[in-house]
Amino acid sequence: MFYYHIRQSTKPDKDQFLKERINHIYHKHKGRYGYRRITLELNHQLNNQGLVINHKRVQRLMQAMGLKSKIRQRKYKAYSSYQGEHQDKIKDNVLQRDFKATRPNQKWSTDVTEFKVQDEAQNGIITEKKLYLSPIIDLFNGEIVSYALNERPTYDLVNEMLSNALSKLRPNETPIIHSDRGIHYQQYHYQQTLKEQGLIQSMSRKGNCLDNAAIESFFGTLKQEIFYEQTTFTSINELKTTIDEYIHYYNYDRIKTKLKGLSPVRYRSLVLGQTT
Repeated sequence: MFYYHIRQSTKPDKDQFLKERINHIYHKHKGRYGYRRITLELNHQLNNQGLVINHKRVQRLMQAMGLKSKIRQRKYKAYSSYQGEHQDKIKDNVLQRDFKATRPNQKWSTDVTEFKVQDEAQNGIITEKKLYLSPIIDLFNGEIVSYALNERPTYDLVNEMLSNALSKLRPNETPIIHSDRGIHYQQYHYQQTLKEQGLIQSMSRKGNCLDNAAIESFFGTLKQEIFYEQTTFTSINELKTTIDEYIHYYNYDRIKTKLKGLSPVRYRSLVLGQTT
């Protein structure tokens, strides 16, 4: 028995190649991936070699390596910019929770979320500061089309986001743009800009966050993967940089199972026959 174990310990590990690939993917995505996503990415990498790896095998190897997703589902407190409403500024719920789009820039969703961070000034005094994020998500592939960050939730935040998004539209592209009934989306300038560009404005029903579930889901994912996992941001600027990096990662690298295991940008490029 002793010599049997000696012989076994000197045998080459037949899973060494897979373990190295799994380890690389796991750390590349900072522990955010579980075995299912790692299996998808692994099979994309091995596709040209004609290999297909079963998710149960990946799960077994990850358990043996002590690797598991660091992400745990947590509810987050939604930020609301609702300050009452002017009935003539409220738009119909055109989207009607139909979150499926057949092409890019057909349906957009937007909202504002809030982050709180302890910021240390030069004099050493620590104060709580807030950072606001205003993105637009394309419901075709979950890509963040445009976003803006600001320490104050003024209309400038939404206007910057909207201007950047509109500049990316091609001629004849006039998406539905859905939001809640927040004060920003009742602004005359916002509504007039959409009208001039031919976009169709849609609003959630009062107090119904499920009508805007797509963007809320993005906020939940973002906060789970960067904000809840790293609670020691030392400044508002560090948080801004982290969000910038994450949104680029989310668009270009983070795969989605419903997008055939591709990132939003890669999926769009595949469908449109473009190169990234």
